[in-house]
Amino acid sequence: QVRLTESGGGLAQAGESLRLFCAASERVDNTYAMAWFRQAPGKEREFVAAVNWDGGRLDISESLKGRFTISRGNVKNTAYLQMNNLRPEDTADYYCAARTGKLERLPNEYTLWGQGTQVTVWS
Repeated sequence: QVRLTESGGGLAQAGESLRLFCAASERVDNTYAMAWFRQAPGKEREFVAAVNWDGGRLDISESLKGRFTISRGNVKNTAYLQMNNLRPEDTADYYCAARTGKLERLPNEYTLWGQGTQVTVWS
């Protein structure tokens, strides 16, 4: 089964930037819509951003617009999450997800998930 792997998490001081990367574990025929979610301790998983199969359509959480953006990588079924001007409240585990079809904001609409990468922002 295809798996997703995230990388790029770590520690950042408030105001700094991080870029997360997600890639599928193997080449597949499908080109997936890809998304990022995050989950802070004790909170529900939260939609961050999504990009469609060719990068032509983006959807970003309103609360994160202007600081976060998503893009597709040059290799099929890869995606980036660029996070700028990080804040302590951005501290969470960040998960990559993928699905066939259109962009969605609900986690249960996504069939493929990564194991997450931790982002910790300190002030």
